Amino acid sequence: MLTSIVGTNWGDEGKGRMVDLLSKSYDIVVRYQGGNNAGHTVVNEYGKTVLNLLPSGILRPETANVLGPGMVIDLEHLSKETQTLKDRGVEITPEHLVLSSRATICLPYHRLLDVLEEERLGSKKFGSTRRGISPVYADKYMKKTLRLGDLLYPATLREKVEDLVEWKNLTVEKGYGSAPIKADGLMDWLLAYGKPFVPFVRDTSLYLQEAITAGKSIMFEAQLGALRDVDFGIYPYTSASSTLAAYATLGAGIPFAALDQVIGIMKAYSSCVGEGPFTCELFGEEGDKLREAGAEYGAATGRPRRVGGFDVVASRYGTKMQGCTAIALTKLDVLSYMEMIPVCVAYEIRGERCDSFPSGIDDLMVAKPIYEYLPGFHCDISHCRSIEELPREAIDYIRFIESAVDCPIRYLSVGPEREAYIWMP
Repeated sequence: MLTSIVGTNWGDEGKGRMVDLLSKSYDIVVRYQGGNNAGHTVVNEYGKTVLNLLPSGILRPETANVLGPGMVIDLEHLSKETQTLKDRGVEITPEHLVLSSRATICLPYHRLLDVLEEERLGSKKFGSTRRGISPVYADKYMKKTLRLGDLLYPATLREKVEDLVEWKNLTVEKGYGSAPIKADGLMDWLLAYGKPFVPFVRDTSLYLQEAITAGKSIMFEAQLGALRDVDFGIYPYTSASSTLAAYATLGAGIPFAALDQVIGIMKAYSSCVGEGPFTCELFGEEGDKLREAGAEYGAATGRPRRVGGFDVVASRYGTKMQGCTAIALTKLDVLSYMEMIPVCVAYEIRGERCDSFPSGIDDLMVAKPIYEYLPGFHCDISHCRSIEELPREAIDYIRFIESAVDCPIRYLSVGPEREAYIWMP
């Protein structure tokens, strides 16, 4: 079984929580795109854990975890993240964690460039996490980066670093006027943070092909959501990678494989981190209450998330673009305090109703939400473990969403803990 777990919206839908839950049925969990610019929060026997680079399956000792060639990996961050888990008693070995030799290394100067560009943009900034993701992906497609496999050949690493530094200083020093990058410092960084991971580096295409041949099950864990995809999201307020399920096997290193199912993760309301259009956004007291009820602060950055009611237009689009075969609805319990639940059922664009998600930023920037309100269930549902235990209003809300996005809801999260969910047959 090959399953992709993806976000249907702006990210932060609760993918880590669902991967942690579902990974018990899979032999391998693969991250296939992005870097440490987003966080997946998991609550289990290890307490609350925020994972930026590592797949959420890392918290299961029997599960192998892979960082695929579609990723960009900050070795310093990976070192700190793995050490945090080790300190909690999580085993990190080359059998438990496999790093693709084709994955790109996110270097310190990529982080620097991210900061310099955001500061140059000023009020026009993209709201970047400033972790170097866009600069390193840009360099990847210019074929001017290091890959993890380069760490296996120390005899030629120095020359590669010197060539990169000479080229990059044309931008850092002569473009932005910042202090030049030094090859010696970069080599020290690579040896300090890269050398310990050399035993973990291998060809993930061969590794996963052998796993498929052996009949093992693989889960692909995406970062962010459909609306952050570089091609089909709210460009240019997107990530620099493909967040879609269609990229899963490619970013994992096995483009010849086909997915069996796609589980889209979707919140019972909307949230968004960063700049750009967010049509369904709620403001004032209404927005503040929802943000606090859902603890909506970025897992990677701690930034307060923008919040809104469930967005039918965006969610239907995201579900379609991900090719979802099933939905996992998260954080329904957060809405327990509401007498009436806000739902953005359509957009108004230049005086006309729009039921389809706009393809361009110009329409999105002027779109206004058309809100309707559904009856709330105004009671605590975090203890519920079957659909029969839910109040009628909660079931009606679930069925409304299911119909609106035209995809069956199979999992319902009613709390952050691993066991706080309902299977929806």
